[in-house]
Amino acid sequence: MEKVLVLGHKNPDTDSICSSIVMEKLAKHFGLDAEAVRLGKVSKESEYVLNYLGIEAQREISSVEDGQKIILVDHNEAAQSVENREKAEVLAVVDHHRISDFQTVTPLYYIAKPYGCTSTVLFEMFKQEGIEIDKTTAILMLSAIISDTLLLKSPTCTEKDINAFNELEKIAGIDAKEYGLAMLKAGTDISALSAKEIIELDAKEFNEKGKKFVVAQVNTADINDVFSRKEDISFAMEKEISDKNLDLFMFVITDIINTNSKIIALGKEKELVEKAFGKELDQDDAMMLEGVVSRKKQIAPPLLANL
Repeated sequence: MEKVLVLGHKNPDTDSICSSIVMEKLAKHFGLDAEAVRLGKVSKESEYVLNYLGIEAQREISSVEDGQKIILVDHNEAAQSVENREKAEVLAVVDHHRISDFQTVTPLYYIAKPYGCTSTVLFEMFKQEGIEIDKTTAILMLSAIISDTLLLKSPTCTEKDINAFNELEKIAGIDAKEYGLAMLKAGTDISALSAKEIIELDAKEFNEKGKKFVVAQVNTADINDVFSRKEDISFAMEKEISDKNLDLFMFVITDIINTNSKIIALGKEKELVEKAFGKELDQDDAMMLEGVVSRKKQIAPPLLANL
């Protein structure tokens, strides 16, 4: 039987890591020889989850062979996916983002719902198929929901995410809020990372209306702690702009405790950020955004709308 690779997006976050492992289980239930893989390093937050469960990280890949059968989770845009994806055979997509620049030669199974997390969609799929959710799978799904919704505090969080959270907490047999806070805090430790590693932790590339830009995000318990490295971070951003011919690089520092964000915007289209948020960048090319924590719902949409 031909191997089917299950993969999340580049620079994988906890939803991509956990959802690909969960989707592997679902694919095997349907008789596929599936293997979850990843497109980048495992973050400190995801590492916390895997260590808690005693699970090894997936094999890392960067490209796929022509004709390779793949399943995509937590993304669909080409810029965020595996290299050579256009020559692979996409069997299925399970996602919670907008649909953009996506087409296939053959029919496929495609499910995308406007939930706060891909794992919430997978949770419903398990329930629909009558597949029992074991404790490990429950904790994987729960971790992804905690990560993507910032412990249910993000504006992306829906009633479906809350319902899944509550049911998965019972199956997991843990205090999800206590576990979740420890998990989120583990992800904020970036002291040992270089500026380049920091801006690549959770970076998504967009290609829209002839513009190419990156929105990178890092979670913290202290915005000033991250911003104190602004000089090095800006240098790394400028290099990315030059190397990838970007029109804009936006770096978002998100306070998971007070649910605010501070951004740094660089590039020839940085005025787009001022237009999108109705505020001016200061002398540090920075801007404070109160109550803004979600790239998917609060950051990317106004940027795309103002292109």
